[in-house]
Amino acid sequence: MILLSFSLFIPFCGCGQSNNIPSINVAELDSLMQTDSTLVILDVRMPSELIGPLGQIPHVINIPVQELESRIDELEKHKANFIAVICRSGNRSRTATKILIQNGYTAKNVLGGMIDYNSVYAK
Repeated sequence: MILLSFSLFIPFCGCGQSNNIPSINVAELDSLMQTDSTLVILDVRMPSELIGPLGQIPHVINIPVQELESRIDELEKHKANFIAVICRSGNRSRTATKILIQNGYTAKNVLGGMIDYNSVYAK
């Protein structure tokens, strides 16, 4: 019975990239920042988080995920560009990436978010 219960639980466990949302890791983001001058980084945290301990990546566009659908027109001029979507840990950015893709944007979620970014690239 325990084995059966465990086997029923496994499909519901998260495995990093859920719901087939395209993703990149922070090393891939850093590489894109060095090589793609048209890269757009969308930070979907609340504005107060940008001045918090995790800080922010320079030149990000900040639209909180809660406001993204109502403010998506602000990104229209970037529709032809690749958008890397970041938040604190990668959860809100996964939701935002899904919204962007559903609206015709090319976007990928940054796995691990600013927590992972700062663990590798904080100065």
